[in-house]
Amino acid sequence: MRFWLVATALVLFSASAEADCKPMNFGSAHYTVCEFDPHTDKISLFNLDAAGHPFGGFSALREALTAQGRNLNFAMNAGMFGTDLKPIGLYVENGKQLHKANRAGGPGNFHLKPNGIFYVAGQKAGVMETDAFLHSGIKPDLAAQSGPMLLINGAVHPKISPNGTSLKIRNGVCVNDGGKIDFAISEDFVTFYQFAQLFRDGLHCKNALFLDGSVSSLHAPELQRSDFLATIGPMVGVTAPLK
Repeated sequence: MRFWLVATALVLFSASAEADCKPMNFGSAHYTVCEFDPHTDKISLFNLDAAGHPFGGFSALREALTAQGRNLNFAMNAGMFGTDLKPIGLYVENGKQLHKANRAGGPGNFHLKPNGIFYVAGQKAGVMETDAFLHSGIKPDLAAQSGPMLLINGAVHPKISPNGTSLKIRNGVCVNDGGKIDFAISEDFVTFYQFAQLFRDGLHCKNALFLDGSVSSLHAPELQRSDFLATIGPMVGVTAPLK
């Protein structure tokens, strides 16, 4: 299924040089990369519907936005969540903090310190280590904590080994030197190190954040793609008024 989607993306992108999402080959793996500009694109986080229930996936979110007169142009799972589908780390939506930062230790990728935070504040986006963000004084319009950091000031996370053998479909985010946000999802099973290299050497980012693995999902209508691999928690989306 993944390979069919990549093939479809290749055909559609060749017809539209201005596409926000496009296929990218890097190293021995295939990826889809979606790039947005916080100056011009409406970027939001979504988790719960009007009744306080998790959307759980792109279909329910798209329907809710359509009822509000908005189109969902892009979406991706936006960080790790609990069994209740709610975020386990810092989560700020529309300027309101709905879950506090999580600085606890523990097992799993989220607790592989340092973890980090993706945020948008006004027309500026960034990815920053959690402690650095909490001491920065930044008042975000949106923020999502996940982990681990893939890149820290241009270097691969010190606990990510070039010899790692864990292979998964993965997705993550960075902000490139031009200030644009790059969301990436692998179309092949890749290691943490391969994924970090994509952001450092393929997308030329200095700081990058792992969002999740295995449940990694993408909604990209221009590629005729809307994944439903698993029920997911918080999502990041780009919306526009319905035409």
